[in-house]
Amino acid sequence: MARKHPVAHDYRLVPAAAAVWSTAVAGLFLSWQAAVLTGLSAGVVGLLAWRRAWWTRTCAIALLISGPVAAAWVGGHVLRAESHPLRLAAGEGRSTTLTVELTTRPKGIRAAGFGGTQAGVENVVIRATANGTQLVLLAPADKWRDLLPGQKVTVKGTLAPTRGGDLASALLRVRGPPQNPQPAPVWQTWADELRDGLRQASKVLDDEEAGLLPALVVGDTEQMVPRIVEEFRTAGLAHLLAVSGANLAIVCGAVYLLTRRLGPRPAAFAALAALVGFVILAGPEPSVLRAAVMGAVALLALVAGRQRSAVPSLATAVLVLVLHDPALGGDPGFALSVVATAALVLVAPKWTQALKRRGVPNGLAEAIVVPMAASLATAPVVAGLSGQVSLVSVVANLVAGPVVAPATVLGVLAAAVAPLSPQVAEVVTHVAGPAVGWLITVGRQASAVPGAAVGWPDGWVGALALTVVTAVVVLLLRFKKTRTLVVAVLVGGFVVLVPLKVVAPVWPPDGWKVVNCDVGQGDALVLATDDADTAVLVDTGPDPGAVDRCLKTLGIKRIPLVVLTHLHADHVGGLDAVLTGRAVGAVAVGPLKEPAWAWREVGERARAHGVRVVEPKAGERFALPGLELEVLGPRRPPIAEAENTTVNDYSLVLRAHTRAGRVLLTGDVELAGQAALLGERDLSAEVLKVPHHGSRYSLPAFLEAVRPRVALVSVGAGNRYGHPSPHVIDVLRTEGALVLRTDKDGDLAVLPGNRIARRRRDGLGQVVQRALPDSRRHAGARVGTVADELHGDAVAARRAETRFRLLHLRNARRRHPRRHAQGGDHLRAAADEGGDTGGGVRPRVGARVRRRSAGRAGRLARLPLQRAQGGSPMAATDRGVARDRGAGRAARGGGPATVSAHGLAQDGRDLPVSPAGPGIRRATARRRECVPEPEEVMDRR
Repeated sequence: MARKHPVAHDYRLVPAAAAVWSTAVAGLFLSWQAAVLTGLSAGVVGLLAWRRAWWTRTCAIALLISGPVAAAWVGGHVLRAESHPLRLAAGEGRSTTLTVELTTRPKGIRAAGFGGTQAGVENVVIRATANGTQLVLLAPADKWRDLLPGQKVTVKGTLAPTRGGDLASALLRVRGPPQNPQPAPVWQTWADELRDGLRQASKVLDDEEAGLLPALVVGDTEQMVPRIVEEFRTAGLAHLLAVSGANLAIVCGAVYLLTRRLGPRPAAFAALAALVGFVILAGPEPSVLRAAVMGAVALLALVAGRQRSAVPSLATAVLVLVLHDPALGGDPGFALSVVATAALVLVAPKWTQALKRRGVPNGLAEAIVVPMAASLATAPVVAGLSGQVSLVSVVANLVAGPVVAPATVLGVLAAAVAPLSPQVAEVVTHVAGPAVGWLITVGRQASAVPGAAVGWPDGWVGALALTVVTAVVVLLLRFKKTRTLVVAVLVGGFVVLVPLKVVAPVWPPDGWKVVNCDVGQGDALVLATDDADTAVLVDTGPDPGAVDRCLKTLGIKRIPLVVLTHLHADHVGGLDAVLTGRAVGAVAVGPLKEPAWAWREVGERARAHGVRVVEPKAGERFALPGLELEVLGPRRPPIAEAENTTVNDYSLVLRAHTRAGRVLLTGDVELAGQAALLGERDLSAEVLKVPHHGSRYSLPAFLEAVRPRVALVSVGAGNRYGHPSPHVIDVLRTEGALVLRTDKDGDLAVLPGNRIARRRRDGLGQVVQRALPDSRRHAGARVGTVADELHGDAVAARRAETRFRLLHLRNARRRHPRRHAQGGDHLRAAADEGGDTGGGVRPRVGARVRRRSAGRAGRLARLPLQRAQGGSPMAATDRGVARDRGAGRAARGGGPATVSAHGLAQDGRDLPVSPAGPGIRRATARRRECVPEPEEVMDRR
């Protein structure tokens, strides 16, 4: 029966807890002075509240005491960390040898693969203490991942400053394995055996389920498939992958329900024992201890049956935890736990009672309210962490909520029986398999909804902004006068936005034929067929989540052929995500099966999904409705070498004949591979996938032979390889190509009718369409960075000539014109280029005029290019880049004497063009604004 009167909560300790938490945040992110000032200010507020009777006496006294205590305690810890000798040594980057004691388990940092380096966990992060201060260790994974908290080891490395936000004095980049490791405590070894038993028992499930179960139970994400992590993040289920108060509440609640027949006290002691055991199993890390306290709060409220005591218990937990470890004040996980627990204590009971009054059964009401309240309360923190807001989070949590508790309890049971009987543990994991599979299905389907997540500012700004928006909406919903208006606005926005996102999405554009997916530092290009949901995929990128998201956005469900141009990690990393959930006909690979680990992984993934692997030869053709693929190379016999250059040069090179024109797909071919392709009779194509992410190892002769209208560069933002090379971009633009890059333009689509579209990274489904330039008409107008700088000099010189020409015209009205004085180069240059500028000094009748081979603009522009490149002299005219000989005549005649690609290279190799000297760069910095980049010109059109 519903309560007649609402439960009155006790908020007397809430101001004190808020003051301690605020003091910790100020000290961690600002300075120890800020912590002291914040704590003392809270104490002053408490004193005033006590003297003027603003609040109850207990509340004011608690704030009066906790403020100064937090100021002294937190300020002292921050000051000790800032003034420690290791902090000073870290600022100087010194090398050191220390004996440290580990306080947390190693956490892997997953790195995306590139080249012959396989994607995976290469480094681990471990927290430790040494010389009375905290340290963060960045160590190699293969030597450090098996260590346990409590072990003492000797390390060698280089100190570096930390990023802030915690009490660590320095970051230690470890070199080599740990030295002289001491044995771990017995209970830590026992917990590690239990976790290892759970991992081994989970291997009887599929790869995705086997990686998710340990993460769901104890937060062990080492074996998780990256695609699942991305899907859970989009669906708003990422909180299930970390140990939280919910895990402990589920385990302790299950134990309490099983033992409640023994009486309240025995059941409470059994639940407490389960709590301690779970803390040992998951590891006594700060996040686990935080979750234990929060779970104990919920358990005590359940056992005591007094909801009034929940808020004081939560406030006490915050006080104790932050004063014990001030670093928790800046931990996002701590904020998530506190906010979620507060929502379950304050909001969930009211919503449950409201549903029960409307006839909803008690169990169903709690199943609906609990995930909804937790999701809405933690949405600002999640948005600040991930930079996006999940619009399907509430529904996904509602659907996934019923199976979380059974899967967690069965996982804990499997871990407990694994040391005794591995066979029984495997049976238990089999029983938990359907529940874990259901969670994967919910996350996958929720993340596949168009517009499932929208972008949002990350960091503290984004979290505070969403908090304000949520508070305003909730406040307006409480008043009857504004409730109707708010509901109307929300429903109206839903009615308007959903059709735009689902019924008529802005991406992909109608009639697309080629899409270059933005997958970071890697390649993934989709070639459409005449069938709506069928396409050919060339390379899969380094990240399974990125290519899977691109294919979902395009609506691709059937892939007759997946082409892996070569077996480097940035081209095959997303293969498993492509094969999962789609009908794939075959996987095509090149003749060189290196590196060996990649070839082995491709074979295993293909066999697991029942897909055959083929090896196309040069000259073969694949015909599909509306699409034809022609294999151009490699034509050389394979050489078993694992060098990156060799693997790149043996990339499969294809030319696709689409309804939007010919597309040349080059993989990562470098100098030798491109030189071999020059033997083809015709390499021309309207669209070029620039080789090797636009690296400098490209032959200008090869780019000139292709002569594309549009060049697609698949490259990651801020990559450390220097891709793409400015020299290659200059050559392509000089040849008349419109160069588009995924790091700046996002997903790129090519459409029939000389149109392209791009989905910018900073926009939500923004599409920009524009006509492609004709390479024969615009070959001289589209110049690169170097030629653009030279053109700025030429424009400035012409402006100077124009001023001198006007002065001379005024003097020409005289009846007796004077001869030019010696050194009047400006006047003679203006006379020589009169046909180009539309005027000049008309020589008197009978005078002998001597034409010069190049004008002032040509001489001024040649100088920096000769210094920068050392090649043949060139001049930048208003019609393009012309050679020295005949530059003026070509400009006057209207036909630009463009430089061939060979003019930018020596000995058949491309040479990076260094910038002009500092003096010239400063002189042309302001003038360069007169010559905008080609993309900006097209955007304004």
